[in-house]
Amino acid sequence: MQKKLYGLMAEFDSATDLVDAANRVREAGYTKTDAFSPFPLHEIDEALGIKRSILPVLVFFGGLTGLCLGIGLQVFVHYIDYPLNVGGRPFLSWPAFVPPSYELTILLAGFTAVFGMLFLNGLPRPYHPVFNVPRFALASREKFFLLVEAADPKYDYDETKAFLGELKPQEVFDVEE
Repeated sequence: MQKKLYGLMAEFDSATDLVDAANRVREAGYTKTDAFSPFPLHEIDEALGIKRSILPVLVFFGGLTGLCLGIGLQVFVHYIDYPLNVGGRPFLSWPAFVPPSYELTILLAGFTAVFGMLFLNGLPRPYHPVFNVPRFALASREKFFLLVEAADPKYDYDETKAFLGELKPQEVFDVEE
């Protein structure tokens, strides 16, 4: 029975080794890659060629939607559906509309941020094939890992394994599905 591979993963000792390896992997033409480290590495996004997220744009439009809904709801209630003139005040009292509109803006922007982040990150994902590699448990403590997926167009098992070996990792692992 032949095992189905998700990809190949190389283990490194330091963050600089991981970033250097990620740069070389990207320069070699691999596009379906990922890196794992025990702490955030700000230069790894550029090293892997990861583009900026669309999440800030989604949050802006979520907040704009909240603002429009807040104002629209109040205009509908106070001017169209149930106009009630108390003490000669105007139906459309804009200063009174500010707090509820602001709160709805923050609410929808926050929901968009949370659910957009979950959706864009593909979460929740309780299982990932890298968990099949026993040494991957060290990724949250002291080791750094670089993964090249088998779905990558340039992926060839022998060539990719040899290339990862040239990057001087501690070890190269087969990641089974």
